[in-house]
Amino acid sequence: MKKFIETLKNCWRIEDLRQRLLITLLFTAIYRFGSFVVLPGINPASLETLRQQTAGGLMSLLDMFSGGAFSNASIFALGIMPYISASIVMQILAVAVPYFQKMQREGESGHKKINWYTRWLTVAILLFQAPSYLFNLKSQAGQALASGISWTAFMIPAVIILAAGSMFILWLGERITDKGVGNGVSLIIMLGIIARLPGSFIQEFSSRATDISGGGIIMLIAEILVLYFVVCAAILLVQGTRKVPVQYAKRLVGNKQYGGARQYIPLKLFAANVMPIIFAQALMFIPLAIVQYQPKDASSIVRSLMDTHSLLYNVIYVALIIAFTYFYTAITLNPTQMAEDMKRNNGFIPGIKPGKDTAEYIDTIMSRITLPGSLAIAFIAVMPALVSVFHVQQEFTQFFGGTSLLILVGVVIDTLQQIESHLLMRHYDGLLNSGHTRSGGVSAY
Repeated sequence: MKKFIETLKNCWRIEDLRQRLLITLLFTAIYRFGSFVVLPGINPASLETLRQQTAGGLMSLLDMFSGGAFSNASIFALGIMPYISASIVMQILAVAVPYFQKMQREGESGHKKINWYTRWLTVAILLFQAPSYLFNLKSQAGQALASGISWTAFMIPAVIILAAGSMFILWLGERITDKGVGNGVSLIIMLGIIARLPGSFIQEFSSRATDISGGGIIMLIAEILVLYFVVCAAILLVQGTRKVPVQYAKRLVGNKQYGGARQYIPLKLFAANVMPIIFAQALMFIPLAIVQYQPKDASSIVRSLMDTHSLLYNVIYVALIIAFTYFYTAITLNPTQMAEDMKRNNGFIPGIKPGKDTAEYIDTIMSRITLPGSLAIAFIAVMPALVSVFHVQQEFTQFFGGTSLLILVGVVIDTLQQIESHLLMRHYDGLLNSGHTRSGGVSAY
């Protein structure tokens, strides 16, 4: 504990890190404040029906990602998910369409153009989702609108406010990334998840305390132990690496010898991090858009796709996670480029010829470790449906795995590593001086 307090003091001593932490706290506080600012003309006391609608299924996940803003009819009700959806579309286009492929290879200028297209696509998605949200609000809590205001007059300014709110969240995320600590968009999603944790735990505790026949407090302790082991497994999975040995040739320059060192390329067991989970979850929201947030008008198949505990939902969810893991790994890691860079620096993998053979060798290793990694991530993703069999409260099941747990683990580790780099750069002991995070991960052979 003493060492931890000393580390916090070191964080405060470094002026640049202190400013970044304060900026991050300020922007996240603004986001949380905005989650409770209700749309003008809506009475928050009349939204109980809407809150009941978001108590289960995909609606609860949508409400969780928005930090409760969805059920509060907040100006941030649509959250950051429209931007995530737009990013998915643009990344698919960057692989399938030659125009965007060329743009992606243009370096910084190409990435700026892609970001520009992504923002405009986000606006287009918002202009579709905002009216859908308002139609659902009208059907579920039509009495919440103040008297004297018609829904027709309310719709147009409300759509503009909702779209502007989501774009403002995106701006906050980018400012956190540039001037704060961690990835801003990921931090915003994580905040929405953490905001639900205290209430979910209290609800589960109350349920177990009153249900003696179901195991009572003993069952709650067992749930916490299971949750602990699932979190540990998620950390090991996110941090696991396969080390590929690389030998660099010796060079004589004058009287000095350079090179000859043996190093490693750390290929992560789950190189795509949480992006496949986020992408798969975003696509699973499509049934909501089809029925315009009105599940009572949906067919049985669409209802199954909106039930996070149904067999159909989980089978499609697992398939999407595996597919997106391979897809995102392919666009993130380029074995050919890695082989060329290695050859340019006089490096080679022992027993493998430089060039094409090295690229094929790296690609084979990535294919072998990506499959078990994607299956393990998919298993953790469907854990909420598995633990629900033991009558765990639905809100609390979301923290036993799924998108919420993997996002929490991935974002927290990434943020801690950035703080660690600031501390080590100024010769301070870091936050992660014990465990595998500092050394770069757990070896997986």
